[in-house]
Amino acid sequence: MPEGHSVHRIARQFERHFEHVPVAVSSPQGRFAAGAAQLDGHEIVQAKAVGKQMFLEFDNGLWLRVHLGMYGAWDFAGDITVDATTASANGRMGQTNQRGTDLAAHEHSLSSIGAPRLTRLRMSEQEKLEPDATSFPPEPIGAVRVRLLTPTAVADLRGPTACEVQTIEQVDAAIAKLGPDPLVDDHAAGEERFTAVVRKKSTPIALLLMDQSVVSGIGNVYRAELLFRARLNPFTPGKEVPEQTVRGLWRDWVKLLELGVQTGQMLTMDDLSPEDHRKALASRADRHWVYHRTGEPCRICGTPIAMQELGGRKLYWCPKDQA
Repeated sequence: MPEGHSVHRIARQFERHFEHVPVAVSSPQGRFAAGAAQLDGHEIVQAKAVGKQMFLEFDNGLWLRVHLGMYGAWDFAGDITVDATTASANGRMGQTNQRGTDLAAHEHSLSSIGAPRLTRLRMSEQEKLEPDATSFPPEPIGAVRVRLLTPTAVADLRGPTACEVQTIEQVDAAIAKLGPDPLVDDHAAGEERFTAVVRKKSTPIALLLMDQSVVSGIGNVYRAELLFRARLNPFTPGKEVPEQTVRGLWRDWVKLLELGVQTGQMLTMDDLSPEDHRKALASRADRHWVYHRTGEPCRICGTPIAMQELGGRKLYWCPKDQA
């Protein structure tokens, strides 16, 4: 499932390439035909991400709410912006398999470096360049729930958990159910809200971090890595976690989310040597402390990394460093 940084990056695509021009909205699959008719021909005036959900505001006062869920993805094509890291990484970046360059690289339009304007990019939990389109707009691929088309760019949505037209009242209600997002909420206020909620709960902290009503945007990768970075036992009830540790989790989430949005990948290890940094860019196996490393030695103490199902998802931790 895409985590918070991915959804914010998708919203950035809409900000840069779809706002303030008329958008042709259709449903090639047919399942969103009625909703598409309400939005067709109107301009997008705002793209907003909160946690794992994205909201597109149209100039007629209606919004499109999208939650990608486990299987959703946006396919972009046309004269679109792609990270320089993606271009130099042979089209692969994201949580699982980026081969790339320096994390300090920022986004640039591929057209500015001589690439064709019919660039195609898939954005979900990973970001991957697809073969260039041969015509514009390209034919929809697969079961496209909704297509958003401008004279220069197209976005196709496939497989979302949620895709619906909402009023501003409904949008406000949906956002009110979500926990604080460091890229939306004031950091200090978000820290206070997160800390107050966690410190009242008897639920294990590993479950609280994945609860979108407690904090927005954290998924399985960031959950495991945040807990290890805090050296915190994932099964500790929230109310038993020291207040300063809870505050530290929030501040670390602020740091990792901002880094993920900037770079497009979840690099959760700090202070790497130049050689280790290159390895981390080349392979997920060298990018994380504990995530997806079941049975492998802890990078700190050598204890085999443990894994068990918790809340329907795989939880990874070090039994010694997080005792």
